[in-house]
Amino acid sequence: MNINEMKEIKDDETLVNTLYDFFDEKSRLNCSKAARVEFTTTVRYIERYLKKGMRILDIGAGAGEYSFYFANKGYQVNAAELADKNVVEFRKKLTDSTNIDLRQGNALDLSYFADETFDIVLLLGPLYHLHDREDRNMAIREAKRVLKKEGILFAAFINNDMIPYTEWGYDPDYLIKGDYDKETFKADDFPFVFFNLEQCREMLKDNGLTILHEVASDGMSELLEERINRLDDAGYAQYVKLHLFYCERPEHLGKTNHFLFVVKG
Repeated sequence: MNINEMKEIKDDETLVNTLYDFFDEKSRLNCSKAARVEFTTTVRYIERYLKKGMRILDIGAGAGEYSFYFANKGYQVNAAELADKNVVEFRKKLTDSTNIDLRQGNALDLSYFADETFDIVLLLGPLYHLHDREDRNMAIREAKRVLKKEGILFAAFINNDMIPYTEWGYDPDYLIKGDYDKETFKADDFPFVFFNLEQCREMLKDNGLTILHEVASDGMSELLEERINRLDDAGYAQYVKLHLFYCERPEHLGKTNHFLFVVKG
């Protein structure tokens, strides 16, 4: 199937499965030093709120990068993933001693989990794929429903306003020929769905969530990928330190490919 054929798919669930047949999710967060910045940043924020004995739910868990990290730290992790290929990759890594309960399922229906079950809920992928507003609200409401009253939800979005810069880096003709509105700079929502900072805020607040942190989770790392990957260990450690220092600064929030929102009900 080519890109134009994929664009004809109107059902999000089918599109997700088709997309991840081509897209290698298992290496996205660990294939390079630059790619690891998003994972490192997200983990740092999650660990601020983790305490011994807490239960974690990873919705849209992909191939399990976050699930395995926290399970290996001794936490009980439940994971839900929709895409067939990702579930296969996830299961390849499971052993009898892995403290993870994996289910194949959709973020829109978590009915197999009771209300107020989890201390930490990760919603780090589903909102990349849901084109319909009500579906996005349903995914957020389901994540909120299974979250304990004092629990913390971590939600990720892809930043529309960074798309022209990063795509231009890959395609010299993107500014003239790229799939975006040439006046408003709204990117075509394919193969992912993109939001600006204010749209993310409104979505979460409209669903009764209180924002604790707004984070530029990967910052300039995609634009600076080649330079970051050339750093030695000391240089890379200092780059991550620099990134973490600035990643919540209001003047830096728009300069990122991914937003991380830390919220509570």
